[in-house]
Amino acid sequence: MSARTVSTGHDGGPVRLGVLGASSVARRRTLPAVAAAPNVVLTAIASRDKGKAARMAGEFGCVAAADYDAVLASADVDAVYLPLPAALHHRWALAALAAGKHVLVEKPMATTAAETSELLDAAARRGLVIRQNLTYPHHRQHATVRDLVEAGRIGPLMEFHSAFCIPPLPASDIRHRAELGGGALLDVGVYPISAARFFLGDELEVAGAVLRWDAEYDVDMGGAVLLRSGDGRTATLSFGFEHGYGARYLLWGGSGRISVDRAFTPPAWLAPVVRIEEQDHVEEIVLPSDHQFRNSLSAFAEAVLDARSTGADPERAVQAASALGLAELLARIGTEAQRVPATRAS
Repeated sequence: MSARTVSTGHDGGPVRLGVLGASSVARRRTLPAVAAAPNVVLTAIASRDKGKAARMAGEFGCVAAADYDAVLASADVDAVYLPLPAALHHRWALAALAAGKHVLVEKPMATTAAETSELLDAAARRGLVIRQNLTYPHHRQHATVRDLVEAGRIGPLMEFHSAFCIPPLPASDIRHRAELGGGALLDVGVYPISAARFFLGDELEVAGAVLRWDAEYDVDMGGAVLLRSGDGRTATLSFGFEHGYGARYLLWGGSGRISVDRAFTPPAWLAPVVRIEEQDHVEEIVLPSDHQFRNSLSAFAEAVLDARSTGADPERAVQAASALGLAELLARIGTEAQRVPATRAS
């Protein structure tokens, strides 16, 4: 199949964004962030529930399109945001790329490494940008922590510990549906696993893993993973749908520890605290608030604007390696993990 010409959009203006799906994360977090991103404007939204699409279009000041295909066919859409269930990402991202649209897809980019690779290749052939909307790395607190580690503040980094857990979900939640790509590993597990790669490097091996499996839903409800780097450093990670809320990480070095609470989903108004514990000394650094959803949208739009002028995604190689590496690691964890029965919260 021949590559379709890139949709370059209107010259000089912001990236015009169309949305496929009226999910909760889109309404609560992503679409409000569009107003804060100077290089993005929302132009259309479609949903299987036409009433929901109409309400969200009215709320955010855009057109309610007839269906997903109408958004892809629109001349007023340069890029498409996909907040769909994970199992639908591959199909609709491919369709958007075939229509000449750049794509911002909710994490995970796809449910398998093979599908992720296919999407990355399709975008590269067409000179289009594709990103997964994993927003937390766009919060400045993580670069600050990495700078402290690299400056030797806690000595040589030896261990990384992280958890992202949320309270039990309603039985009807799509994350309980195997056919839609449900399960904790691909939903909340992505965060601590990708954070381990952020701090310890991309070449991590699975030393052990357990997934708590719900036989009725046929998805994992949570789990724990032990990763190791080639130089012997380790990451101990946990995630799940069965807990009180927690989203944090801790880096343990030869002379101290650095910890961050509210690591993955801090609200835009929150001034995060980085806690440094050394022998006989504790310091808390209060950082400025930051808006990771706005920053993620702006970074995506900047890549699209660059592609308009060059005909290619300038960060394609780095972004593709990161997305594919994460997908491959998630696949290894899913394959190698021991499954044990999940216990539902009463």
